[in-house]
Amino acid sequence: MNGFDINQLLGSNVVWLLLAGLIIIVIMAGVRIVPQSEKHVVERFGRLRAVLGPGINFIVPFLDRVRHKVSILERQLPTHKQDAITADNVLVQVETSVFYRILEPEKTVYRIRDVDGAISTTVAGIVRAGIGEMELDEVQSHRQQLIAKVKEQVANAVDDWGIEVTRAEILDVNLDDATREAMLQQLNAERARRAQVTEAEGERRAVELQADAELYAAEQRAKARRILADAEAYATQVVAEAIKENGIEAAQYQVALKQVEALTAVGQGEGKQTIILPSSAIDAFGEAFNLLKGKAQ
Repeated sequence: MNGFDINQLLGSNVVWLLLAGLIIIVIMAGVRIVPQSEKHVVERFGRLRAVLGPGINFIVPFLDRVRHKVSILERQLPTHKQDAITADNVLVQVETSVFYRILEPEKTVYRIRDVDGAISTTVAGIVRAGIGEMELDEVQSHRQQLIAKVKEQVANAVDDWGIEVTRAEILDVNLDDATREAMLQQLNAERARRAQVTEAEGERRAVELQADAELYAAEQRAKARRILADAEAYATQVVAEAIKENGIEAAQYQVALKQVEALTAVGQGEGKQTIILPSSAIDAFGEAFNLLKGKAQ
């Protein structure tokens, strides 16, 4: 009897242990801990049931199943090189790089199979179309505008996939050797043309300055002659007024004074010389003396 009770008790304990173990297994199967950098897509009987965010989550054991574990970290596509033709028919090789992250994994896993390949193809088409609308010089000088355009159009294209394009970069635009050589020759020709233009402008400026200098000198000489003529006219006017006021005596005084000045200048010559005075010169001295005397009185 005691043996039967012991066996019954042991059997009961085993049942409880099995039941407790089953409960623990069910609880563990229903608890899902999702890392901060991931989201889990849960399916029930093959259909989308829920998207589990970071932290502790609960699902129905044996009915719900975590089908996809999707990283939500930012990703970088491999650097992609592609050929494109500009609006002026120049073949260029464009090197691009795209960064993106998944925001809605339920869209990503059910609407697109190869995310990286799809984004690369989309970027290639947008870049090729954008460069085809620009000339080579514009591609080089308006790269930021092209990058912004590529990012905007890629973002619109991948919106249905639950993806956010964070950055799109055009790393380099390379030319083939023939085009590069032609552009180098064109650049050298442009530099030579600018040098010739600069030299011609310098020569023209020098001629203009020389002409301005000559014109200024001529104006100054004309101004000096005008001043001299005005002075002579003023002197003549003074003499005329003196003659008008004093009569013939003032004219004789001026003539006699000029004769005296002329004889004085002859007498001041260097070296030894003989001065021959006409008889009228003595009279001129006398007349000038008398006129000066008359003036003094």
